Amino acid sequence: MGRYVIRRLLQMIPVFIGATLLIFLMVNVMGDPVAGLCGERQCDPATAAQLKREFGLDKPVWQQYLTYMGNVFTGDFGTAFNGQKVTELMSTAFPVTIRLTLVAIVIEIVVGIALGVITGLKRGRPIDTTVLLLTLVVISIPTFVTGLLLQLLLGVEWGWIKPSVSPEATFSELLVPGLVLASVSLAYVTRLTRTSIAENRRSDYVRTAVAKGLPRRRVIVRHLLRNSLIPVVTFIGTDIGALMGGAIVTERIFNIHGVGYQLYQGIVRQNTQTVVGFVTVLVLVFLVANLLVDLLYAVLDPRIRYA
Repeated sequence: MGRYVIRRLLQMIPVFIGATLLIFLMVNVMGDPVAGLCGERQCDPATAAQLKREFGLDKPVWQQYLTYMGNVFTGDFGTAFNGQKVTELMSTAFPVTIRLTLVAIVIEIVVGIALGVITGLKRGRPIDTTVLLLTLVVISIPTFVTGLLLQLLLGVEWGWIKPSVSPEATFSELLVPGLVLASVSLAYVTRLTRTSIAENRRSDYVRTAVAKGLPRRRVIVRHLLRNSLIPVVTFIGTDIGALMGGAIVTERIFNIHGVGYQLYQGIVRQNTQTVVGFVTVLVLVFLVANLLVDLLYAVLDPRIRYA
């Protein structure tokens, strides 16, 4: 196990460098940051040249990338064009998005796996058909439509929630935004769990456990569910980073000042330092989540061994 972890950590280095390089190049060619600084009025040549020297934009792209990566390893993600440190923006944005993601993941795991187990055990029955139709509807409806509908009904019409989340963004305020963020993933988790449960239910080890007279609950939890969760864990592990990076729509709808909000502001204002800095951290989240998922395989299935 130790050798495997070390090998995976070493493999993450070129992946991290390649991903950040690609992001850096894409962000730097999407527009002129200096034009964004000057607003609607065009900068005069002297001001534009001064701004480029100040933010290091007058250097070649490869040199800018090397300088940026050198600063990243010292904990410096650069300075936004408004003069604020990117790390300061991260310190306020990431805690909010982490709370929102935790709420979404809990809803996704608890509701999705529970519905998947029920429908997998009752495949072909009315409850199975009903849940499949509901998940298909959820997958078909865009997230911004679901968010706006819940905000209108629960927040404006019925007054059950606040239409806009406060700056503190407590867990209670993030329940509905978390449900919106997790809605599509929840539907996929339900379908994955259902399919895996239905397939493994006919396996030899399940029939053996039943023939030995083990209680039904133990057969389902210890044998059937444990081995059926491998594809579900894979999806959830990769979904953690996707939820954090894909919360732009949800955070805009409910006025949540998290990672999605900062990314949106950075893209609109062509603030390359902010966009690259936040996406760099999201790349790390993706890599760590994938490593943890691989390690969880051995916990769920004892037959899996890492050399």
